[in-house]
Amino acid sequence: MEKPVIVLHEIALDQFLPIFIESSLVLIFGVAYAAVITLSKMGFFSKKWMPVGYLFWALQTYFLYDFAVMIQSGPMTMKILMTTMLAYLFIPHLYFRLISDADERYDPEDEVVQEKQS
Repeated sequence: MEKPVIVLHEIALDQFLPIFIESSLVLIFGVAYAAVITLSKMGFFSKKWMPVGYLFWALQTYFLYDFAVMIQSGPMTMKILMTTMLAYLFIPHLYFRLISDADERYDPEDEVVQEKQS
């Protein structure tokens, strides 16, 4: 019985720094997107800042794609990464929608506390 051969792509030494920088930018732009969208939804920033958040998401997606090309990812991995980025675009909106729906459903003013009569 033959053992399966696993072929790993080598990363050239001159590509290490660009790969490191691009992967770091993916993280930085991802945090910036989450922060701007979250702070806009919470009211700390005006809604005018939301396009800046989407710009950060677009930059994050671009750098993730470029990073995946640099490390020679396969087609299936590329599809998974880009699908994940689409999910990352909508997850903060879903989270705040669920929070606002829960706040409407469980409004504290609707609860009436009755005092115990002696």
